[in-house]
Amino acid sequence: MNSRHKIRGLYAITPDEPDTALLVQKVTAALQGGVVLLQYRNKAANHKLKTQQARALLPVCRQYGVPLIINDSIKLCLTLDADGVHLGAEDGDLKEARTRLGADKILGASCYNRIDLALQAQLAGADYVAFGACFSSDTKPNARHAPLSLFMEAEQQIHVPMVAIGGITLENAVQVLQAGADAIAVVNALFNAENITETSQQLSRYFPRENFDAL
Repeated sequence: MNSRHKIRGLYAITPDEPDTALLVQKVTAALQGGVVLLQYRNKAANHKLKTQQARALLPVCRQYGVPLIINDSIKLCLTLDADGVHLGAEDGDLKEARTRLGADKILGASCYNRIDLALQAQLAGADYVAFGACFSSDTKPNARHAPLSLFMEAEQQIHVPMVAIGGITLENAVQVLQAGADAIAVVNALFNAENITETSQQLSRYFPRENFDAL
């Protein structure tokens, strides 16, 4: 996975939706529009609900050929045989995570506004690094700010895909891509949209087709 063209496009992150059927409906609509990577994240759910929801999303992702990434939980990823894990700085050692996941699964890392964390993640075997929040975000209102200049600064040192996250919308996505991000991670602007499929299509149009080599 260590080449930037492998992960490029719209990276959808699920909202904290307690209704599994509604979540599947929303995700299906997003996948129909061109999402290339889906991260299941529900900070409000207990373990039972997380397992139920991730299990329900996996066949939908398989149907559309889109990898399913599990937020925080290596155990849940391995239990369901999902496609990978995304870890924050406090969610575990990346090198250990890579060992547990093996070479075939995707490992992503939150690096906030710090290139040093991205360098450490790259060295530990991460397949992509995420910088953010690029803009103010309702999902994480207190998140530290990652200026767009960070992507330009990191470009010479970081050789895995760089994902931008935090407050990204149809109106500002082009700024992030011009700064050097390879993918845009979106929650609210996608899943709160009146027409999720149409919004997914609009966000996906910023990227040439067939940029993600699906698993």
